[in-house]
Amino acid sequence: MFSKYKKPSVPKDTPANATPAPSGAKINVAPVAVAPEEPRQSLMKAMPAKRPGEAGPVDKEKRRKERLGEIKLELHKALLDNLNLAALDTASEQELRTEINAIANETLEDMGIVLNRDERQTLSQDLFFEVTGLGPLETLLKDDGVNDILVNGPQQIFVERDGKLQLTDITFKDEKHLLRIIDKIVSAVGRRVDESNPYVDARLADGSRFNAMVPPIAVDGSLVSIRKFKKDKLGIEELVKFGAFTEEMAAYLQAAVSTRLNIIVSGGTGSGKTTTLNALSGFIDDAERILTIEDTAELQLQQTHVGRMESRPPNVEGKGGVSQRDCLKNALRMRPDRIIVGETRGEEVIDMLQAMNTGHDGSMTTIHANSARDGVSRLENMIAMAGIEMPIKAMRSQISSAVNLIVQASRLQDGSRRMTSITEITGMEGDVISMQEIFRYQRVGLTPDNKIIGHFTATGVRSHFSERFKLWGYDLPPAIFEPMVAE
Repeated sequence: MFSKYKKPSVPKDTPANATPAPSGAKINVAPVAVAPEEPRQSLMKAMPAKRPGEAGPVDKEKRRKERLGEIKLELHKALLDNLNLAALDTASEQELRTEINAIANETLEDMGIVLNRDERQTLSQDLFFEVTGLGPLETLLKDDGVNDILVNGPQQIFVERDGKLQLTDITFKDEKHLLRIIDKIVSAVGRRVDESNPYVDARLADGSRFNAMVPPIAVDGSLVSIRKFKKDKLGIEELVKFGAFTEEMAAYLQAAVSTRLNIIVSGGTGSGKTTTLNALSGFIDDAERILTIEDTAELQLQQTHVGRMESRPPNVEGKGGVSQRDCLKNALRMRPDRIIVGETRGEEVIDMLQAMNTGHDGSMTTIHANSARDGVSRLENMIAMAGIEMPIKAMRSQISSAVNLIVQASRLQDGSRRMTSITEITGMEGDVISMQEIFRYQRVGLTPDNKIIGHFTATGVRSHFSERFKLWGYDLPPAIFEPMVAE
């Protein structure tokens, strides 16, 4: 089958570097004993024979799916011609399914196509999702095991399960099909995407974060990323059970949140910053007034007195935009006890630090950084990018007095998420912000199946805020600050 792809064989008795001897030259050949070369073990790991996303051989299953895709396209056109789209809002799911099945069966008979029962059920379900949902993406959105959906053009859809990316067998018919679904999503929230505005950030009806970029900026087809919204909020107990951190760290964090320390959750993309922030918010007293500010509303606070705000991008004319900084300035006039910013990434950092310094103790936010020290540098850079002319010492003094605690969340190479460090900011020493690490995740090795081996441990440093904790009624035992003894 694959004979035409075979490499041409090279005769083994012909040396690759053989050169013809000059005419008339006499060649003396002496026998040389050559010791057999010992096999040398390679220091590199063997690479997988096939990388994710590579096209496999065309088989019956793929041809069957292509055939069903073509039939589905024809049936979808028939549905658009026959369905009363204006009546879809009032029709029940059962009525709509019955109507779709009737139109599909009639169209199949007219086309002279015979399908088995399973194929008819698959087509019927796909058509229902095309009419009422988001087409091929609907199945992935309903799958609770999927955390992220990543579309690289119409023929390649990846998902993240348990921290690992996997290529699915779900595809779009073509680029037009993918663009139609993108347009359906963005038009539902009053936005648009086209060549003049080739990227968009939106939120799905269930709260999932949606981002898309279309050609000509996306070279090989439209790019879509969906960060799914978790309906079940993970609390501290669940995160401890999953091994994200320990009970001792949870007790320390409960004291830190309850005594109104200003906390920054730092980490990379997909490291679990928002999940950690959500969990920490569970320690806030129900009697406090909390205002949340986000680009895309993801936080799920359980308190009674919560005001939620979401920024808005400018319209086509470049007007009407409301930034996180605008929301934050207004929030300061709304008598908040705490302000929680989903992610600080720009000029709003100035107002956030000022809020933390002027009576809004216990405020929290997240930033992108790889360590606590990098997080402080990121804050300095954001202040500089905001165009504020401030001496470096004054800038660091502002940060050290505003931020009390930096919680570092990381996504490790095996896909697991851990709270790898809890660091306190204790003040200034000269021109340098002084910090001390209280807890850390200690990596000790790797299993043969590439799982991280490690444990959480205290560093042995007593908390700078121990007296504050005691005054607020959180007298933590000294044992939780003692380092773990390696066995």
